[in-house]
Amino acid sequence: MDKRVYGVLGVSSIMANWNADFTGYPKTTTSGDTYGSDKAFKYPMKKMWENQGEKVLYIKSMKLSPDKKGEVNLVPRSLKERYEYLFNVNDLKECKDTSEVLKNLFHAIDVKNFGATFAEVGMNISIPGAVQFGQGFNKYRDTEPQEQQILSPFRDATKTTVEDGEAKNSTLGTKIVSDEAHYFYPFVVNPDAYNEFVKLGVTEGYTDDDYLKFKETSLVSATAFATNSKEGCDNEFGLFVETDNHLYLPNLTEYIDFEKTDSKNIIHIYLKDILEGLESQIQTIEVYYNPVTTSINCDFEGVKYLHIVTRKEV
Repeated sequence: MDKRVYGVLGVSSIMANWNADFTGYPKTTTSGDTYGSDKAFKYPMKKMWENQGEKVLYIKSMKLSPDKKGEVNLVPRSLKERYEYLFNVNDLKECKDTSEVLKNLFHAIDVKNFGATFAEVGMNISIPGAVQFGQGFNKYRDTEPQEQQILSPFRDATKTTVEDGEAKNSTLGTKIVSDEAHYFYPFVVNPDAYNEFVKLGVTEGYTDDDYLKFKETSLVSATAFATNSKEGCDNEFGLFVETDNHLYLPNLTEYIDFEKTDSKNIIHIYLKDILEGLESQIQTIEVYYNPVTTSINCDFEGVKYLHIVTRKEV
């Protein structure tokens, strides 16, 4: 792949919780700004790739494991166990060829995109990813968390008498969501990140096919990942600026604003100040959005607009 890509990916969260902290509330900074971590965006992408039959290394998987008492428990695999399971390796300790491990790692689609830190059984491998995400900050100013009480169909079995006060009642649970939030994630694709590994002969490098798989999944995985807390989270925006290999651009989320009106949401894109005069080094600029719910206000010419669901040009 002989180009760099800079962009922004947007996720809307309507009565959902895109990324919770340990208290269950949507993540916020110390100043109160709501945001989502890069891990929150990568995880649905990994799950989608896994469901499509791709090799995904850095994802939680479970196994049944007997303990010393002979009881069988459901436990997560370790990184070593996940590697052995994914690549049909009997025992990683028996592998003395680091190049073999590197080749396997690059066959995992999440490693090929996001990189890896693999410190197992005497190996200390670090792969800086070709795709790097920033934190996704919510740009809708009126976001408010909502706490919902949920009635369980079961009573608390630890309360055995009427005196306990709960013996006759079902238990209560809590679900916390944002009424509405709109997260915007910056990202960059740098194929040069793997140049040294190409020289070592352990990978062909980051290819156009790798990029297309990343691009397609990044535009749909949040919508596809419909868990209880994530139902209501949808991919709503994608900006892809493909440039010559030696053009370096800053974080593009700083040039995007979100506005809510009575009819539609408006996403403002201010690219003129940053891209004017660089047209000869820009290959394409694409914006994906849903014209039913959103309008785009962009101050730069030559942008191709596409429907984020149908992929048809708007």
